[in-house]
Amino acid sequence: MLYRKMYERIERFYEEQSNKAMMITGARQVGKSYIVDKYGEGNFESYIKIDFIDTPGYVSLFDGVKSSDDILVRLSAEFGDKMKPGKTLIFFDEVQECPELITQIKYLVQEGSYSYILSGSLLGTVMRDIRSVPVGYLSIARMYPMDFEEFIIANGVGENVISSLKESFESLAPVDSYIHEKMTELFRLYLIVGGMPASVRTYLETKNLSTVAGIQTEILNLYREDIAKYDKEDKLYLQEIFDLIPSELNSKNKRFILKNLNQYTKFSKFENSFIWLRDAGVALPAYVADEPVVPLIFSKSSNLFKLFINDVGLLAAMYGNGIQLKLLKGEAEINYGAVYENAAAQELAAHGYPLYYYNNKKRGEVDFLTEDNGTAVPVEIKSGKDYYRHAALDNIMDVEEYGLKRGYVLCNGNIEVNRNIVTMPMYMLMFIQKRQLQDDAIYEIDISGLTD
Repeated sequence: MLYRKMYERIERFYEEQSNKAMMITGARQVGKSYIVDKYGEGNFESYIKIDFIDTPGYVSLFDGVKSSDDILVRLSAEFGDKMKPGKTLIFFDEVQECPELITQIKYLVQEGSYSYILSGSLLGTVMRDIRSVPVGYLSIARMYPMDFEEFIIANGVGENVISSLKESFESLAPVDSYIHEKMTELFRLYLIVGGMPASVRTYLETKNLSTVAGIQTEILNLYREDIAKYDKEDKLYLQEIFDLIPSELNSKNKRFILKNLNQYTKFSKFENSFIWLRDAGVALPAYVADEPVVPLIFSKSSNLFKLFINDVGLLAAMYGNGIQLKLLKGEAEINYGAVYENAAAQELAAHGYPLYYYNNKKRGEVDFLTEDNGTAVPVEIKSGKDYYRHAALDNIMDVEEYGLKRGYVLCNGNIEVNRNIVTMPMYMLMFIQKRQLQDDAIYEIDISGLTD
C-alpha cells in the first residue's frame, strides 16, 4: 500500500466526527478511491462501494427520493445483508455523476445508522450547480497527488532519515552531505515521476521511465477527455489553455499571457475556463500579490497569474523530447526553472497554502509568498548554481514596513543562513507546512461587567 496522509486524516475524521459524512475532492487519478477502499476494508465489518461511473445504474437509486427512509430501503434492496447498522461504511464514488446525492446526504447522516464517505472528480465544477450543499453535515477534504514526503516513503526512505531532515529544517543545521546528495537525486526523480499514484507504482515496479511516461500520457488524455466532455458547446477554451501551460511556464516571466490565446481578447472572456481548470484540480493558479503583507488575499490581482499543472511529472511528460533523462543528468541546456517552480507550487498547494507570488516593477518578482504566524514569508526557487543571487528577495526583505522576518531560497545547495534569508535544498519543501488551527482553540470573553 502506498502511504498517503489522507488515510490518517480519514481515520481522525471518523474518530472525531461521527455525526458527519466526509467528501474527498480532487483531480482524476490522485488516489481518492484507492485510499477510501483501504480504509473501508480495514476498519469496518461491512464495506459497501457504490461507483456511479462503473455502475451508472446506481444513479437511479436516488431518483425521486423524499427521505432517508426511501434511500435506505432502496440500498437494502440492493445490498441486503451487507447493510449492518453501526458497522457499515458506505462509499459513494464519483458522485459528480449523481449530484442529487450531495443534497440528500444530510438526511442519511441525520438518520445515523451508517457511516458515509463520498468522493469524486470535477466536484469543484459541479458544486456550483447543486441547489443545497448540506453545511454542517458534510466535511470536504481536498486530495492532491503524492507530495514529496509520500514519494520518498514509497521509495523506501526510513522514518529516522525523515526525522533527521526535519530536525535540520527546524534547527537550520546543514544536512549530512551523503544524505543531501541522495535526497537531491530523489527530488530530481520526483520531477520526472511526479506524484500520481499510478506513475509512482509503475516506477517502483519497473524502474522504467519510458513506461512511467506512458502512464502519464494516459492520465493527460483522461484530462483532455474530461475537458471535451464538459466543453461540448465550445464556449470555453479549456483545451487550448491546458496545452499552453508548459510553454507559458517556460517563458521568461512564466505568467500566463492571454494574447497567446487570442491577441484581441480580454480576460473576462476566458475567466470561466481558468476557473474550470482550477476547480477540476487540473491546474494550480498562482495569483500576484502587490504587497507581501498578510492577509495576502487583500492585495491579490485576479487577472494576473501563473498557471501550473497539478503534477510535476505530468508537466515533464507534456514537455517530452527526452527531458526525463536530461533532468536526471542535470544537463545544462534544460530550463529547470519551470519544472522546479511547478514542483514547489504543487507541494505548497498540497500543504494548504493558497498560491501567490510577488511582482513589482521597482523591486522585481519573487516566486511565491506564503503566510506563517501572521506575517508573509517569501519563497524564491532557484534551479541553477546562482542561488546566491536573489535581488528581488533582497529588495523586499529590506523594506521595513513589510516586517518580513524570514525568506527562503530553495535550491540544490545545502542549508545556509545569511541574516534573515535561509538557503535550503528543494526537498525541504516537504516541511514548509501551513499551521492548522488546533481543535481546542478555545477563546472566551469576560463580560461580567455587562450582565447587570
